[in-house]
Amino acid sequence: MSVSVLSPSRLLGDVSGILQAASLLILLLLLIKAAQLYLHRQWLLKALQQFPCPPSHWLFGHIQEFQQDQELQRIQKWVETFPSACPHWLWGGKVRVQLHDPDYMKVILGRSDPKSHGSYRFLAPWIGYGLLLLNGQTWFQHRRMLTPAFHYDILKPYVGLMADSVRVMLDKWEELLGQDSPLEVFQHVSLMTLDTIMKCAFSHQGSIQVDRNSQSYIQAISDLNNLVFSRMRNAFHQNDTIYSLTSAGRWTHRACQLAHQHTDQVIQLRKAQLQKEGELEKIKRKRHLDFLDILLLAKMENGSILSDKDLRAEVDTFMFEGHDTTASGISWILYALATHKHQERCREEIHGLLGDGASITWNHLDQMPYTTMCIKEALRLYPPVPGIGRELSTPVTFPDGRSLPKGIMVFLSIYGLHHNPKVWPNPEVFDPSRFAPGSAQHSHAFLPFSGGSRNCIGKQFAMNELKVATALTLLRFELLPDPTRIPIPIARLVLKSKNGIHLRLRRLPNPCEDKDQL
Repeated sequence: MSVSVLSPSRLLGDVSGILQAASLLILLLLLIKAAQLYLHRQWLLKALQQFPCPPSHWLFGHIQEFQQDQELQRIQKWVETFPSACPHWLWGGKVRVQLHDPDYMKVILGRSDPKSHGSYRFLAPWIGYGLLLLNGQTWFQHRRMLTPAFHYDILKPYVGLMADSVRVMLDKWEELLGQDSPLEVFQHVSLMTLDTIMKCAFSHQGSIQVDRNSQSYIQAISDLNNLVFSRMRNAFHQNDTIYSLTSAGRWTHRACQLAHQHTDQVIQLRKAQLQKEGELEKIKRKRHLDFLDILLLAKMENGSILSDKDLRAEVDTFMFEGHDTTASGISWILYALATHKHQERCREEIHGLLGDGASITWNHLDQMPYTTMCIKEALRLYPPVPGIGRELSTPVTFPDGRSLPKGIMVFLSIYGLHHNPKVWPNPEVFDPSRFAPGSAQHSHAFLPFSGGSRNCIGKQFAMNELKVATALTLLRFELLPDPTRIPIPIARLVLKSKNGIHLRLRRLPNPCEDKDQL
């Protein structure tokens, strides 16, 4: 009986043939992909032919112009040349049309286009699909469910809680004054705004500003701001699998875990409180419910509407947006007041309201018009959210006759809008009179809280917190800039400073506030 054995040469030949076939197949797939990318780029070039832009590289786009955190400075230059809109090529086949014009903004914000999936999906591992990322009918259901949490009757008592949190921060600043060195305020303000949202929206008792565990959450949010923003602009990090293998991907995973530990703890603590005898019935009898209670009751009464995953997504979303955006706003407002001559007039106005030691209340917030003008002007110069994205679900035609087809990504550059010289003359000048009562403005010239049906659900909450923090800080301290460290604004998910926001504080004599009453 004979046994046939494959010779080594024949075996090598078979392997070589398989490798050659695989190589040809891979080459064919690469050619097909290259052809697809080429045709897509040609389609984009034709679709955007009505919108001129600075010269771009066919593969690297405008990457050379946006290196080393120069995005905001580049936007300001582009706005001068292209005041309405301008394509920004991220790389060869990816482009977004940046809008800087209020008429263009009004058109897009009046539509129901979804968020740009290609960019916003990178937020999902962190904050899940809550109000920020949801689209369509599910978004509408969640928005309608959560709107009562921001009813005036709910917001009014929050003013006292906000004042408590601000007082803790200011007390810490007094203790640090003896070091006779400038104070980096953003980290302190972030802890204070996290403390505030925890008390107001999540029924937290006590102050987390003295809790070291909160520092890890603040740091995780800061890291995620940088990591997600960087990923959005890196062509090699678009694939989830590839990104998970990189050091940045592993860092993102760890930061998400830290953020989720914090929010999970908040949810479990409130659930435990509601299980106490009589507590759930007492909550149900309330005319208006807090944010987290609305979510938990919706989950208990109709779990099909709100899953555990949905609940955590909304908590993660509001924990982030409820403290980080307001922290940015307050920090930049304090910097703007420190560098301009208007803080004394604001202080006099606030002293007239609270000079007798009265606690700040809801009714006071509408009685500080000049301070409000300064706050709005600071929000114009330093919008907490520099821009938002949409993906066109249908073609659109703008008031000047130019149009874009379905599928194009548009980026509503709020920073560009607020620095547009055709909208705001001398846009780099801090001029609170722009917001004087009776001043004429385009309805979409000032969008610190976005606009349209998807505007910020917590804008009144945020504006109240900005006023409380500004008023109480000005009563306690004179704000002075640190000329050796001028903040450099950089674009992230939330507007930050590349080198921090450093201020010198001078304790005012005979403080007007009665700290025991705050």
